[in-house]
Formats: sequence, structure tokens, C-alpha cells
Amino acid sequence: MNGSFRAENLPPWRSVLVVVAHPDDESFGLGAVIDGFVRSGASVSLLCFTRGEASTLHGVDGELSEVRAAELADAAAVLGIASVRLLSYPDGALAQVPIDELVGQVLDVVDLTGAEGLLAFDPSGVTGHPDHVRATAVADRAGERRGLGVLAWTLPNPVPAQLESEFGACFTGHDPEQVDVVLPVSRERQLEAVTRHPSQAVPGSVLWRRLELLGDLEHLRWVRSPATAPDAARA
Repeated sequence: MNGSFRAENLPPWRSVLVVVAHPDDESFGLGAVIDGFVRSGASVSLLCFTRGEASTLHGVDGELSEVRAAELADAAAVLGIASVRLLSYPDGALAQVPIDELVGQVLDVVDLTGAEGLLAFDPSGVTGHPDHVRATAVADRAGERRGLGVLAWTLPNPVPAQLESEFGACFTGHDPEQVDVVLPVSRERQLEAVTRHPSQAVPGSVLWRRLELLGDLEHLRWVRSPATAPDAARA
């Protein structure tokens, strides 16, 4: 456990809903932040819109939609996630689903769990994946309807440029003045959760280098600020 972790760097939500597009987003991207919320005493729930069946990675045998569902359940248990709702919208085509339908799914879980805030990817999708972009747009709309804050994970510049230089991978980042929370983290549970996604956590993946570059810090931005700080909202 990282002794530099400070719960006060996170909003004091007692219940958090994580909104993602694919199984493994909760671990590869948000794992250390989720762990931070859990260790702060929050109850964390997860809503995942797709089963990730369109992935080009297939590190283990089996039908990806079933394999990745089982991987998500295992990883969620490692991270201490209290409940998971895995939906079956088409991987890679989330933007074609009416947004109000997707928002309704989020609001249903908000009402069931009493979530006081939402955690998602940056509106850019971080990797630029259209499903990531759509999932965050849905979280933002749901937050607006319930008056909830939406906190988004991002990468600090120049990490994206470094990853593009080394891997040709396209990531989006933000300069320090565009970042609202710099969170000291422990990677222990995140890394354990990542191992529960063997179909995707293949050797040579850009994931490993990204985590190395980030070290023991994660960076977050308000997509939609809590009602107590309406002037902090970002587009």
C-alpha cells in the first residue's frame, strides 16, 4: 500500500458508480482510482455497456463475450467493487445506441446504489475509442439529470506523446492547468486486477509502458462538477 495516498484528494462520495464501455476499462484505466475510492471507505459499483467481443486481442481460448465477462467479474472482486452490471450493447457501435436509452441504464444503477458521483474516462476517450467517448457522454448526461458530479480519468502531458513515439498509439492528454485532481495511488490491486484479464493483458501491450510512465500518480478532471462547485465544470 502506498503510504502517500491521501483520501482527501478524492471527492468524499460514500457511493460511486463507475461507467465504462468495455471489460478491462475498470482495471487498465481506472483500477488505481477505484482502489483509492474503496480505501477511502466508498462503496463502488460498476456499469459496463459491452462485453468487449470485438477486441482484436485474444490471449486465451474461448468466445470473447463469455471470456471477458468472467474476467470482469474476477477483476471487480480484486478491486473491491461491490456490484457489477454488465450489459450487452454491441462493442464498437455504442454511439449508434440512442443516448437516452444508455442514460436510463446509468440512472437505474444510480437509483439502486444511491451513487453520489460518477467516475468515467475523459471525454476524449483517452485512447480515442468511440465507445469510450460515448460512455463518458452518457455519464455526463446522467450526472446532469441527477445533479451528480462526474470525475474523469485522463493522462498528463507529455505521456501521450511518449506512448505515440514508442508504440504509435494514439492517446489524448492534458496540461497541468487542465487537471483538477492529482491522486497519489498504489498500483498493487490494479496490477492484480489487470492479470485477471488475460485475454487482453498480452505481453508487449502499451498498457505496461503507460503504467510505468504514470508511476504512482493518476490525473483526473471534472467533466461535471458536484453541485457544491458548479463553476468547475468542464466541457
